[in-house]
Amino acid sequence: MDTVLTIVGVILIAGTLGFLLAKLLEKNNASQIVSNARKEAENIIKEAKNEGDSIKKDKILQAKEKFIELKSEHEKVILARDKKINEIEKRTRDKESQVSSELAKNKKLNKDIETKVQDYNERLEYLEKRQSDIDKMHASKIQQLEVISGLSAEDAKDQLIESLKDQAKSDAMAYIQNAMEEAKLTAEQDAKKIIINTIQRIGTEEAVENCVSVFNLESDDVKGRIIGREGRNIRAIEAATGVEIIVDDTPEAIILSCFDSVRREVARLSLHKLVTDGRIHPARIEEVVKKTTKQIEQEIVEVGKRTVIDLGIHGLHPELIKAVGRMKYRSSYGQNLLQHSREVAKLCATMAAELGVNPKLAKRAGLLHDIGKVPETESETPHALLGMEWAEKYGEKPDVCNAIGAHHDEIEMKTLLAPIVQVCDAISGARPGARRQVLDSYIQRLKDLEDIAFGFAGVKKAYAIQAGRELRVIVESEKVNDERASALSFEISQKIQTDMTYPGQVKITVIRETRAVNIAK
Repeated sequence: MDTVLTIVGVILIAGTLGFLLAKLLEKNNASQIVSNARKEAENIIKEAKNEGDSIKKDKILQAKEKFIELKSEHEKVILARDKKINEIEKRTRDKESQVSSELAKNKKLNKDIETKVQDYNERLEYLEKRQSDIDKMHASKIQQLEVISGLSAEDAKDQLIESLKDQAKSDAMAYIQNAMEEAKLTAEQDAKKIIINTIQRIGTEEAVENCVSVFNLESDDVKGRIIGREGRNIRAIEAATGVEIIVDDTPEAIILSCFDSVRREVARLSLHKLVTDGRIHPARIEEVVKKTTKQIEQEIVEVGKRTVIDLGIHGLHPELIKAVGRMKYRSSYGQNLLQHSREVAKLCATMAAELGVNPKLAKRAGLLHDIGKVPETESETPHALLGMEWAEKYGEKPDVCNAIGAHHDEIEMKTLLAPIVQVCDAISGARPGARRQVLDSYIQRLKDLEDIAFGFAGVKKAYAIQAGRELRVIVESEKVNDERASALSFEISQKIQTDMTYPGQVKITVIRETRAVNIAK
């Protein structure tokens, strides 16, 4: 029992000692960990202080640099402002000096003027005194003359006037007699001279110049490109425009021949664009001709607008303005239709003002009197009646419509405007050199040639070229085969022989072309 108790006591003592020893070891480890943590914390704090110091120094340096930069910019602004202020002050000083000099000049001028005014007043007083003395002397002399002659001043003046009248009448009669004798001798000669000079000044171009345009080239090398391989380009241009292109030995020029001036202008502008662009081939030619045709249509409208603005005509319908513009490319007996209509409009306004008629209506009727000559399609109606129909259709007043329709006596004249327009039309057309009957009949013959071709089935286009010596007919390949094209050429020639009178021969060329067009997408 005692042994057991001893063992238990030993165990208890050993456990107590072990527990105490464990506590001591744990305490030592804890103190070491705390010591290490303190050292690490001190190191971190030290590093943080060092890093904070470096950041602080960087920020201070950046702030100093920013301050220096702002200070430099501010100094630049201040210097620029000071420089500007100095310039303004300099200009102000210059202005002040200039004003001072001007004031000095003005003072000097005022002083001179005052001196001259004073001198003028003194001279005026002297002249008035002299005039008074002269009047007194004149009165005394008149009294002496009256006493000597026995006549008063009024009686002497009347006698002098009567004698001068008789002498003037005799001198005037002698002068008039001499002038009349001289006029009789020279009147006929002067009249002939005036008429010849007027014809030379007013005479218009010859018929060939109204049907031909010359297109100038930079070099003769361009001619080959216009003709194209085997003539395909020149054929495409002629087919698209209806204008004959004559390429001969004329240096740096080709000739465009067509009686229709609109077609000729389209061809000229198209050639200019093609030559400038450099791409000349059938597809490009058709594209350019279409664009040029639209451009000419726009130009026609612009010409019409400019004309009515120049003449002071307002409220004209757009279709009538377009018809006025087309007059630029039409001629009446060799006289340009637009110039003729403008001239008639001005004459009508002048004559109406003299007769007490509304000059604005007269000018309107004068401008529109020949619009029936510019239809886009041929018509059998006389141009005066056709123009009247257009004027009525587009809202013109009855007086203007009647004047248009009656200026060639197709209908009865109902207002005073009608004879005014008729007379002014005759005045404009009858002056020497204004018109030629030959040109109108020539153009009508060319139109008749084209109309005969259009009378046959399958004809797509027809152009009279070479001054009416050739008729070129383009047919639809779907409707006309090769055999029919040959027969069509013969039938057209027989029709021309039967229905028309013309000098020389007319060559009929029928052209049939087949095209296959597809688009690759």
